[in-house]
Amino acid sequence: MTWDVLNVIGTLAFALSGVVVAMEERYDLMGVYILGFVTAFGGGAIRNLLIGVPVTALWDQGMLFIIAFVAITILFVFPRFLSRRGSMWGVFFDAIGLAAFAAQGAIFANSMGLPVSAAIAAAALTGTGGGMVRDLLAGRRPLFLQKEIYIAWTLIAGVPIGLGWVSHPIGYFFVVVLIVTLRMLSVRYQWRLPSRQLGTS
Repeated sequence: MTWDVLNVIGTLAFALSGVVVAMEERYDLMGVYILGFVTAFGGGAIRNLLIGVPVTALWDQGMLFIIAFVAITILFVFPRFLSRRGSMWGVFFDAIGLAAFAAQGAIFANSMGLPVSAAIAAAALTGTGGGMVRDLLAGRRPLFLQKEIYIAWTLIAGVPIGLGWVSHPIGYFFVVVLIVTLRMLSVRYQWRLPSRQLGTS
């Protein structure tokens, strides 16, 4: 049940984030659908490749495709929902997708008995994969390469779930809410990880 709920949340959020980016780039209807679907399902496809699950397993998610299709269509037909601060809505949807899919990826790896390193990798790639493909197709610099903290927040899902410290649905959803909150705060206050340049100390 938890897996299904996270799947719906992540798929819906990433589909909407793809629509926001597509409309910002002034894509036509087909471009909006393509970017929405790629964002919604790209992370899962990358995760499946990583841990050895056939990519064809994505085609068994018919209901999720319908959910994504309906959400994309509604937002395309009624764009006024995002007429104010559209870019911030895109960041918010992306944060939800990042959190939900990061937790889902970690749960998936843990359920297969894989080590914590696999849970961390699955959380990172599932959480950021769809957004990465979306940004590359849109000709944008991927969010995980931006200055604000992004991919590091997936550790909040990968480490405790991979180690078995969090194994209850309430704990999973707490992790999701925590990641969304921290991601939005990192954007609001421009939190950054330490960086260095060649030739500096």
